[in-house]
Amino acid sequence: MDTPPTAPTGEPPDGRSTAKEFGNLIRRLAIEAGYDLTPGKGGRMALARDTGMSESAVGRMISGSTLPMPSQFENLAKVLNTDVRNLLVAAGVISREAWPEGVIPDVRSATSQSPLSPEAYADAWGITNPVIRQTMVSNIELAIRLQRAQEDTEHTAATSGAP
Repeated sequence: MDTPPTAPTGEPPDGRSTAKEFGNLIRRLAIEAGYDLTPGKGGRMALARDTGMSESAVGRMISGSTLPMPSQFENLAKVLNTDVRNLLVAAGVISREAWPEGVIPDVRSATSQSPLSPEAYADAWGITNPVIRQTMVSNIELAIRLQRAQEDTEHTAATSGAP
């Protein structure tokens, strides 16, 4: 697995140092994964397509202007052949200590009798930044609503005989 850079200390409050380091990591991983990021070669467009991000978001991320949305980390990790933990640490979302390498976070399965709330997941993963916490919680709540809506649609289609 790739080792992300250590989260910088003394960075400006707007997080530009972290975004810049993260962009450098993403650039390196993308090139290693076969994306030609040379202008006009289509690598950014392909990376955007493969990750589900917009081409402009990929460009801003690679240039170090912005970090991806929390919901985008998993696809980025998958497409770039790295562990999502590495990306979360490199982006400064979590510390190395919050999720030590090789340790699977203590989260309960969806079939557990008492599932954790999104807030409890944020606590378990050591996510303390209020903006990142709220974004994560909102994305989880949205994912749950979308999943339930899809299941309702599939159930209705199955019981009505529709394809």
